[in-house]
Amino acid sequence: METRGIEDMFDFRRLPKDTVVLLLLLIYFPVGICLMLIRTFIGVHVFLVSCALPESFVRRFVVRVMCSVLGMHVRQKNPRFRDKNTKLYICNHVTEFDHNIINLLTSCHTPQLEGSKGFVCWARGFMEIHSASGQGPVEESLLRYCSAEGTPPLLLFPEEDTTNGRTGLLKFNSWPFSLTDSIQPVALRVSRPLVALSTPESNWLMELLWTFFAPCTVYHVSWLPPVSRHDGESTQEFANKVQELLAGELGLASTKITKADKAEHVKRKRHTVPQTSTSVRPGSIGLGFMVQSLGTDDHRIARMAQQVKDVLPHIPLNVITKDLAKTNCVDTTITNLLENKEETSLEATGMSAFGPKISSYSSSSSPTMKPAAKCFGKSPADRHLSLQERKEALYNFARRRYIEKHGLDQEESH
Repeated sequence: METRGIEDMFDFRRLPKDTVVLLLLLIYFPVGICLMLIRTFIGVHVFLVSCALPESFVRRFVVRVMCSVLGMHVRQKNPRFRDKNTKLYICNHVTEFDHNIINLLTSCHTPQLEGSKGFVCWARGFMEIHSASGQGPVEESLLRYCSAEGTPPLLLFPEEDTTNGRTGLLKFNSWPFSLTDSIQPVALRVSRPLVALSTPESNWLMELLWTFFAPCTVYHVSWLPPVSRHDGESTQEFANKVQELLAGELGLASTKITKADKAEHVKRKRHTVPQTSTSVRPGSIGLGFMVQSLGTDDHRIARMAQQVKDVLPHIPLNVITKDLAKTNCVDTTITNLLENKEETSLEATGMSAFGPKISSYSSSSSPTMKPAAKCFGKSPADRHLSLQERKEALYNFARRRYIEKHGLDQEESH
């Protein structure tokens, strides 16, 4: 799937983009803060009750009612399809608390494959696996668990990471499907007004506070009939079949995007956001989509930016666009960039004012051009004069190149 598809699968901002919804959120904000404080206090009691009561239908019912007070409402569909003999539930992953929600409906265990261990792991409702590091020992431990009699079913999320649940499913990892030959698919939809369900770089504690802040979070759990692996069917083929089945039930796309692809995309966005904050005006969109937005919203600026880029190919496009928004003139922008008025932005991209990039202009474009001074001036006045000469030489060279490239007359370029 294309990068745009990856963007659609995750919410990289918590607050809504729509102005009306943002206004409603602003009005709701004081209420949300009060709710968060009250629900935090109640949440401690929910935790104590869940620890005090033994595992049973009564415990699940009481905790489910108390979770509704916390704003976490659970609805289930087709519970008759739930097979008590199935040892493995396979579910799509939307929030950090999906395993807690499924556990309110039926007894099951979700192993903690990575992250916190010990008390935090237990307090969050995970089953800690005591085995050596590595995927192999984990699979062996879970395989023994599924083979044991009288143990509750396992609940696994083969996507291995969360999505926003609106566009598509991450590619299912095949190893959970090697544990048993029959699995119970569970389709999960989650909805929440005003704020996003999750963001890629937010931890579980922050997600819990946002859950308490929001008016409500509704979990829709749909049980699908058990699915068995056919003879000769590989674990990956089995995983793909279940992924297609869940995607069809949820009305989502079954993608090839993996957890690693998501991590790489988040890493790229983390590096581009600081450049965006210094190169575009407030309220503008991210750097990754700036060129695309300019192409649709302001063709003239985009065309002028490309003309400057042709003359100064080593200057980032976002720096050029910012200066053009101020000057509205190609020649003036070229002059500003050559005079290093965008020093901060250039340093962010690894360029200096009169270092290797200027040398590359001269070496790659004009072997006879030598804007550098022949010697280092002895006095400040001499050094300043040398600097001015270099600026003038670079500006004249860039101006001539621009005129030749676009076939302009000398008078038209002024």
